[in-house]
Amino acid sequence: MTDPITARRNGEVLIIVSNNPPVNALGQAVRSGLKREIEAGLADDAVKAIVVRCDGRTFFAGADITEFGKAPQGPSLLETLDAMEASDKPVVAAIHGTALGGGCEVALACHYRVAVPSAKIGLPEVKLGLIPGAAGTQRLPRLVGAEAALPLVVGGDPISASKAESIGLIDAIVGEDSLEADAVAFARAKIGQPVPRASEGTKNQDGVRDPDIFDRFRASQARKIRGFDAPNAAIEAVKAAGELSYAEGVKRERDLFLKLMGGTQSAAMRHYFFAERAANKIDDVPADTPILPIRKVGVIGAGTMGGGIAMNFLTAGIPVTILEMQQDALDRGTGTIRKNYDATAKRGRMTADGVEQAMGRLTPTLDYADLADCDLVIEAVYEAMDVKKEVFAKLDEVAKQGAILATNTSYLDVDEIARATSRPGYVLGLHFFSPANVMKLLEIVRGKETRADVLATAMKLAKTIGKVAVVAGVCHGFIGNRMLSPRQQQANALILEGANYWDVDDVLLEFGFPMGPFQMADLAGIDIGWHRDPSRVETIREALCAKGRFGQKNGKGFYDYDEARNRTPSEETKAIVAEFAAREGKPQRAVSKEEIRERLLYPMMNEGAMILEEGMAQRASDIDVVWINGYGWPLYTGGPMFWADTIGLKTVVEGLERHGLPVSNYLRRKAEAGETFNR
Repeated sequence: MTDPITARRNGEVLIIVSNNPPVNALGQAVRSGLKREIEAGLADDAVKAIVVRCDGRTFFAGADITEFGKAPQGPSLLETLDAMEASDKPVVAAIHGTALGGGCEVALACHYRVAVPSAKIGLPEVKLGLIPGAAGTQRLPRLVGAEAALPLVVGGDPISASKAESIGLIDAIVGEDSLEADAVAFARAKIGQPVPRASEGTKNQDGVRDPDIFDRFRASQARKIRGFDAPNAAIEAVKAAGELSYAEGVKRERDLFLKLMGGTQSAAMRHYFFAERAANKIDDVPADTPILPIRKVGVIGAGTMGGGIAMNFLTAGIPVTILEMQQDALDRGTGTIRKNYDATAKRGRMTADGVEQAMGRLTPTLDYADLADCDLVIEAVYEAMDVKKEVFAKLDEVAKQGAILATNTSYLDVDEIARATSRPGYVLGLHFFSPANVMKLLEIVRGKETRADVLATAMKLAKTIGKVAVVAGVCHGFIGNRMLSPRQQQANALILEGANYWDVDDVLLEFGFPMGPFQMADLAGIDIGWHRDPSRVETIREALCAKGRFGQKNGKGFYDYDEARNRTPSEETKAIVAEFAAREGKPQRAVSKEEIRERLLYPMMNEGAMILEEGMAQRASDIDVVWINGYGWPLYTGGPMFWADTIGLKTVVEGLERHGLPVSNYLRRKAEAGETFNR
């Protein structure tokens, strides 16, 4: 194996270079080589200063995640960095690309840091359920102060070189194309001067002078970090940097790190890290499958979903022709798109010029013929098979040969839709989630005859528009909605048996979901799909609609809402539920939270098992990716299938049997064999 660390001299400056593609991860060979060359430089009297930099596209981009969970191999990163920082010779980090996690910790242990303008720096360990483990939580606040350090350590998002310079994390921004030369010059200028060490910094004293910094920050992040262990550990570690000596602070960081590393949350979040990457791979589609060019996209339907879908492509720089049947619907749809962009610009996430450029790529039309030059056309019309087939028959007439035709259906048979055309190989499902311009998940539904190049193109396009894509087979509801259905069935059954609907919601909130099934119904609109016949009331939702309870849109649904949309249980809704329970002869009883949780969640795992058995998902981890990105399943549990693995498939089977619910043969076989879904 080629040594990833090399060194060479430029006069009295030693340049240590890492070349460990693709991201210069700090694996054992890199740590060992870095320690070796640092020690050699310190021992050589001819060396007066040291520059540490990386070849390739990035500075050290973090730890080697494949080493997590394995027996540690020395040297540790911490001992390497402590030795480097202890040097009396100036050590300069020359940063390009990203300096993340362990890479940021390397930079912090250097005495100075210079970076190119495009560089980013950060400590994203929290996104894997961890905190930095090589003194990052101790050096950073001592260098920049607790208040500046908290967002970096607790939030995990990288910052730009200019932002890093403004808080004192970067000492100088240097030329994009002259990094090494500028770093050497910077190092040469520091020869003979006392070296500043981050571990000896005093800026962390802002947290000592104002200890409320930590409580204020925790409160400001309460919604974002709810349920997660790592962010709270990160706050404690940063706080320790102001209260303890460096050595004691490092020990405190290590204790917190090891506790997190051994916990289920980090295991779950590391599982998701790999699951998202695995979802990009299609088992029987070669990586070198040709990709079809997508230069222009057509969208049929300018409603909420169609407009949101169009925005994904407009934002990515791809022109869109959007089709409606009536001028007022078209005007309303394009107006909503502009309104959404204006709101984005008002929040500072887009410039006014960017809004105009995006809108300039939009072509509204009432004529199907205007879709003739599109490379991809996505329909987002009413969810009815006859309507979808009519649309695709028209598309087959006007779309050019080789164009991909996609349906945004949530449930319907993509193969049946494809048969309305003469080119089923070019038809697939692109199931966006609402709001389509915000939600990250894209279920790509592979029809029986969908071509490999069409599927590969859709997967690549998903990345272009910033989506997390998962391939699903053709079945009712695909992956996500198919698993949602048994959960909703149980939620409806539970409230007829005596469970309060707000307790059902609260159980899912406590589990980590952003909302429960009845809150979700109120948010989406209870009247979706309502036949509007007050004489035909067969479900609780229809009864609510008949009483004018449509959800948040008019201030009353399952819940009553005030002007700020705060919810309270409704007496009218309680009476409606009680009436339905009496009509169906359902005896009322107290239902425990444990039963609610088991009856809501265990049938989902069972449905997931059937999806796997039928080949409707390629792998269990794909199901986890769907539910985390599309339905708010808490990331720190790893997704429904990983959570089932965590609690044990035998536990799931026993719970289903205890409540008289069906158990699939696939789930039962795995449980009896002591197997898991993901491992």
